[in-house]
Amino acid sequence: MNKHWLFVIIGGVVEVVWVSGLKHADHIWEWLITLVAIITSFILLIEATKKLPIGTVYAVFTGLGTAGTVIAEMLLFGEPFRWSKTILILLLLSGVIGLKMVTAEGSSTDETEAKN
Repeated sequence: MNKHWLFVIIGGVVEVVWVSGLKHADHIWEWLITLVAIITSFILLIEATKKLPIGTVYAVFTGLGTAGTVIAEMLLFGEPFRWSKTILILLLLSGVIGLKMVTAEGSSTDETEAKN
């Protein structure tokens, strides 16, 4: 795995932090953590799109963030477990993994350089 895919994965995980923070933050330090997480996740997203196709990066980023947020809500914040959610998360994650597997690394940069 190259560092740009690592940026996408870490950015998706950090997205879970800020999405949960938007819902659950009550104190100034919680809002500051949320703000830092927002900035961090988008910096990682921007860096990843410099070498990977933006459509794939965005789909993987939001897919990981969505699945992670649903799981975090169930594990940390008492959201009730439902099989339907679990099956849909697994379906979403299979699509995310599939996109990563079929995406050629560096394809967005190669296309841009070929046009110039």
